[in-house]
Amino acid sequence: MAALQKSVSSFLMGTLATSCLLLLALLVQGGAAAPISSHCRLDKSNFQQPYITNRTFMLAKEASLADNNTDVRLIGEKLFHGVSMSERCYLMKQVLNFTLEEVLFPQSDRFQPYMQEVVPFLARLSNRLSTCHIEGDDLHIQRNVQKLKDTVKKLGENGEIKAIGELDLLFMSLRNACI
Repeated sequence: MAALQKSVSSFLMGTLATSCLLLLALLVQGGAAAPISSHCRLDKSNFQQPYITNRTFMLAKEASLADNNTDVRLIGEKLFHGVSMSERCYLMKQVLNFTLEEVLFPQSDRFQPYMQEVVPFLARLSNRLSTCHIEGDDLHIQRNVQKLKDTVKKLGENGEIKAIGELDLLFMSLRNACI
């Protein structure tokens, strides 16, 4: 019995020592060992469905034909400025949510039949990213997203058409950032 108690005691002391070392390592790093939530991931299979990929790209192409403003790009280098690779999925989650709520839902009667298939797909991706967040300051990301929102709002309906016309870029950026 004494040997068993000594064995359990040694195990607990080892666990305690390991925990203390881990805590000390976190403190040395300022407590920021994992700034990105592990929930900022999408399964690769979401982007390997030929039918919905085709529909998304067809919707983007159809909308881009109605887009007269070729000088403005919503999803491009400026959107990612100052955002680390590990924060990009969170950024794209913000862009996806804005696109769904402020662009696709209000324009849902246009660009049929593609819209009726693509919107539920993107809404499912948004739902899967609902727990994605970063710990700490996300002001730099919010600024970039706000610039995109302001551009869309400034262009009015043409901005919404442009956002729909860039759904292919949104799709590819989500894939690149979140898998």
